[in-house]
Amino acid sequence: MPDTTYPDISQSDALWARAQGLIPRGTQTLAKGPGQFSDGVAPKYLRRGEGCRVWDVDGNEYVDLNMGIGPISLGYCYPRVDEAVRAQLAQGMTFSLMHPLEVEVAELIRDVVPNAESVRFSKTGADVVSAAIRTARAHTGRDTVLCCGYHGWHDWYISVTDKNKGVPGFNQKLVYTLAYDDLDHLARSLDDRVAAVVLEPVVFQKPSDGYLAEVARLCRENGTLLIFDEMWTGFRMALGGAQEHFGVTPDLACYSKAVANGMPVAVLAGRRDVMQVLDDDVFFYTTFGGEALSLAAAKATVEEMREKDVQAFLATQGAKFQDGYNAIVSELGLDWTACIGYPWRSLVKLDGKVGNPLFVKALLQQEMIARGVLWGGFHNVCFTHDDAAVDRVLSAYRDALPGVAAIIDRGITEDDLRGAPLEPVFRKTSNFNVHPRS
Repeated sequence: MPDTTYPDISQSDALWARAQGLIPRGTQTLAKGPGQFSDGVAPKYLRRGEGCRVWDVDGNEYVDLNMGIGPISLGYCYPRVDEAVRAQLAQGMTFSLMHPLEVEVAELIRDVVPNAESVRFSKTGADVVSAAIRTARAHTGRDTVLCCGYHGWHDWYISVTDKNKGVPGFNQKLVYTLAYDDLDHLARSLDDRVAAVVLEPVVFQKPSDGYLAEVARLCRENGTLLIFDEMWTGFRMALGGAQEHFGVTPDLACYSKAVANGMPVAVLAGRRDVMQVLDDDVFFYTTFGGEALSLAAAKATVEEMREKDVQAFLATQGAKFQDGYNAIVSELGLDWTACIGYPWRSLVKLDGKVGNPLFVKALLQQEMIARGVLWGGFHNVCFTHDDAAVDRVLSAYRDALPGVAAIIDRGITEDDLRGAPLEPVFRKTSNFNVHPRS
C-alpha cells in the first residue's frame, strides 16, 4: 500500500525508549502496550481526549474504538462527570472518616442493579471479583471455584492461565475452568466442594436461550453461589447489566470499567444474606475504597445514563458500526472476516485460515491507524460516538479492506507489516484444568 501515509510517532517512540528498563514490560496495562498495537506504526502514548476522539503525543488525531479498554462509557472530558469531579476536588478527595457519597452511590447502585441488596466499593475489577470469591467461600464453607472468562490478575484466577509464574501451585487444585454455553460441562463439574461459579455472562458469543437461567438453577440446586463478572456488560448492555438484560439474578455481581467514565472505582453487589459475611468474618477493606472523586464520577455517570437512556444509544450506534462493517465485507466478497457480538461491544473476527490471525490483525490495524482510527479489533461504543465518527470509521474500513484483501489473497507474510506482529495475551483461559468431580 505505497500511497498510504502513516502517522509520525517519533515522540511516542522517544518516550518508549525512556521506559525501557525502568517500567517492567513498559506499561501498566497489558492491553494498552505495544504488544497489542503494531510497534512501529501505532502511537504508544496518548496526550488527551475529547468525546470519542484522542490525540497522541505527536499531535495525531484518531477516532478511538478502545475507549480506555472499556472505562470510557460516556466520552473523554464528558462535561457532567468532569464538573462533578471538579466540584468534589474543591472539597477534598480522601478523608479521615467516611464520606456521604459512599451512601449515596450505594443507594444509586441498589436502585439500578437487580441483585444489589448490599454494595461495597473498591478500585479495580480484580479487587471485587477476588472479594466475591472470598465471600462465596466464607458463606458456603467450600473452597473450589469454577470460572469462565477473564477475571483479573489475582492468584486464584491467574493460576489457571499461562501467566502463572509466582503463583503457588495449590491454587490449581482449587480453581478450574468451564467451557462457555456448555451446560453438560457445568453439570459434570459441580459437586459439594464447589463454592462458586464465576463467569462473564457474555463476551462476544451469544448464549443459547435459557443458558444463564439454567446455570443459576444448577448452582442453586448444588448450594453453589453464582457470580457474574460484569466488567464489560455492566452499564453497557443495560443499566443493570446482563442480569437485567437476561432476567437472571446472580448471588453476587462485580462491576468496574463503565461505571465512572474513566475514574477508578469497582462495585461488589449481591444478596444481603451472602454479603453479611463482610460484616465480621471476611476482611475486605482498602484505604481508597471510599475515595470521593471516583464516587462523584460514578454518581454523575450513572445518573446521566439513567436520565438519557445511554444504553439504547450505545446499541443504536454500535449496530451502525457492526452492520456497516458486515455490509462492506459482503460487498467485497470477503468470507474471512465478520463483525460479531453485541452492538455495544462488537469484535472484528478474522479467520486464521487466511494466514496468521495476529499478522492479519496487525495489517488491518496499521491501515486503520493510517486513516485516523485507533483500532484494536473491537468497537467499544461510548455515548459520544456520533454519526460523524461512525462515518469516518466505516470510510476507513471501505478504503483499507480492499488492499488488505489483496495481500491476503496472495498470502500474507511478516514482510507485509510495517510494524511488529501483535502478541497474544493468553494462549488459553477456558476448557482446561477441568474439575474432577468427587
